[in-house]
Amino acid sequence: MKIWGRTTSSNVQKVMWAIGEMKLPHQRIDVGGAFGKTKEPFYLAMNPNSLVPTLEEEDGFTLWESNSVVRYLAAKHGGGLEPADPKVRANAHQWMDWQLSVIGPAITPVFWGMIRTPPDKRDPAAIAAGKQKTGDAVKMLDERLGKAAYLAGDAFSYGDIPAAVMVRRYRDLVPERPAFKHVERWYAAIAARPAFNEHVTKIPLV
Repeated sequence: MKIWGRTTSSNVQKVMWAIGEMKLPHQRIDVGGAFGKTKEPFYLAMNPNSLVPTLEEEDGFTLWESNSVVRYLAAKHGGGLEPADPKVRANAHQWMDWQLSVIGPAITPVFWGMIRTPPDKRDPAAIAAGKQKTGDAVKMLDERLGKAAYLAGDAFSYGDIPAAVMVRRYRDLVPERPAFKHVERWYAAIAARPAFNEHVTKIPLV
């Protein structure tokens, strides 16, 4: 099994974290960002979006969209990431989709403005607006986590993976953030997971 994508991509981190939780044998190949190659014909044949990550299996099966890759691998290989109960599983899917539609777009201007943009070219208003929107999103997480240990329910699942990658960025980029006690409790439990530490915490924001 190959995972095409650079370690600094938040979307690649989701997949690698899931692989780490399941302890799946794999080969990760650097593409995207400074490594390039995503515009080359061989890559576009696997992923017409020219983005990372892309899963490539031994039989030639390929899959892109990070949350879809995480769900597929969990369904195929087991390991406890996929909730067995349909309603709990639906909750996990809901929060994975929420990451794509709400917290991801909210924090993107903050990340790009503070990490990828030279100081003299930054847009302070866009960064401030992104911080506010991200804080509003994290408040939603906090409210949910005041009712359950994890986003899908009582146990860690793949439903926690996308949001936790975003919350890591929020915590690093917005030290002046409000106090969200339920998110902090949840994040402490997430941060104690070796696969999260290896594939997310240890990777610098660049």
